[in-house]
Amino acid sequence: MRTATEGFFVKLADIFRFATLVIREGLTPPYERKEFIRQCFEIGWKSLALTSVSGFIVGFVFVTQTRTSLDVFGGTSAMPTLLAIAVVRSLAPLVTALVVCGRVGSQIGAEVNAMRITEQIDAMEVSATNPHKFLLSTRVWATTIMVPVLCFYAMLISFFGGFLSTATVSDLSFLAFLIQVFDSLHFIDLVGMVTRAIVFGFTIGMTSCYVGYHHHFGVQGVGKAANWAVVYSIFLIFLEELLILRFFSIF
Repeated sequence: MRTATEGFFVKLADIFRFATLVIREGLTPPYERKEFIRQCFEIGWKSLALTSVSGFIVGFVFVTQTRTSLDVFGGTSAMPTLLAIAVVRSLAPLVTALVVCGRVGSQIGAEVNAMRITEQIDAMEVSATNPHKFLLSTRVWATTIMVPVLCFYAMLISFFGGFLSTATVSDLSFLAFLIQVFDSLHFIDLVGMVTRAIVFGFTIGMTSCYVGYHHHFGVQGVGKAANWAVVYSIFLIFLEELLILRFFSIF
C-alpha cells in the first residue's frame, strides 16, 4: 500500500514524464503543421470575441471604479498610468488566461477524454499515427503561442475601454491618453506580461491534455474531464501568478 506522500510523488513523476514527452514530440520532426495551424485558429480566432468583451469590460470597469478614489486625492490625471500598470502587470494576462481556460481548456479536456474512452487514440497508434505528436503537442504549443497573442489584444482593448470611461468625464484626447499610458510602461513590465501569458498558455494546454488523456471517467464522465481541466488549470494559473509576481517584484 502506498502512503499519501508516495502517491503524490508518483503522480508528480507521471506528470513530469507526460510533460517531457509532449514537449519532445512537439520539438522533433516531422511536424504536424496543419493540425497546429487548425488548433491556433480554434484557440485564437474563436476566442477573439470573448476576449474583446472581457478586455473592454476590464478596462472600462477598472477606470470607473478607481476614479472615485482618485477624486478624493485629486489624482484623476494619473488614471491612464494606473490603468496601464494594472492591465499590463496583471489583468491582461490573467483575464486572457481565464477566458481561454474556460472556453478552450474544457474543450480540450473533453475532446481528448472522449477520444481516449472511445479508443480513437488506440486506433491512431495502430495506424502509425503518433497521438502525442498529433493530438497533444499541437494543442499544448497552440495554447502556449496564442495566449500571448490574445493577451496583447486584450491589453489594447482594455486601454480603449478605459479611455471611453475617461472620456465620459473629461476632454482628454485619445492620443494624449495613449501617450500617457505607454510612457508609464517599462520594458520589464512587458517582459512580465509575456512571461505570464506564455506560462499560463502552456499550463492550460498541458493540464487539459493530461486530464483528458489520463483520467478515465467513463462515457458519462466526459463532462467531468472538461470540468477538472478547468479547475486544475485555474488553480495552477493563480499559483503561478503568485510566484511570477514575487519573482518580478525583485526587479
